[in-house]
Amino acid sequence: MAGEAAGREDTLEHGWRVLRRLAGRHAGFFTTRQVLRTGCETKVRAGLGEGSVTRAGVGLLRLAEWPDGPLDEYAMWAAWFDGAAAVSHQSAAELHGIGRLRPHFLHMSVGKGRPPVTPRLVVLRRPLAGIDVESAGPFLVTTPVRTVLDLAESDIGQLALNEVVADALAIRRCDDDEIQSASTRSTPRAAERLRRALTAL
Repeated sequence: MAGEAAGREDTLEHGWRVLRRLAGRHAGFFTTRQVLRTGCETKVRAGLGEGSVTRAGVGLLRLAEWPDGPLDEYAMWAAWFDGAAAVSHQSAAELHGIGRLRPHFLHMSVGKGRPPVTPRLVVLRRPLAGIDVESAGPFLVTTPVRTVLDLAESDIGQLALNEVVADALAIRRCDDDEIQSASTRSTPRAAERLRRALTAL
């Protein structure tokens, strides 16, 4: 019997290590789904009681040892989607420092997963290739070129797109050859909008 108890304890400790590793990818955030998958319900319940785990939202928790940071909201939603999401569109432009779009919502492109019920998040369903995303620490963000392309395909005004493209080139987040090359993978409308943005420089 002692061997069975030790085996259960080892399994629980292994599950806790796995959960902490998952949380570590996203600034300490993790989901109740991950808790169930790792078998850590008892440990997390105890952590909520003693304060080492805090509630971050419906279905979202956080290890209290992680300090608050300015990009926590991005990390939290990346955890919700198990890392299968990237900050994109206007939100990515803001992170890259290109344009002055001042988004009212957080835009995320998501390959899979159930979106949360929140008015704050705009979820765009689409797969993203590895060349279209880059790491921003605890979450992924679309590359500057992919961001420019996404915005050309969206409904932002031409003047706003011109500013995004001008900023991207001015601060060397990408160059005009990259933008022209990317436009060939886009819709005719977006390609024309990008051509106008480049000639407006």
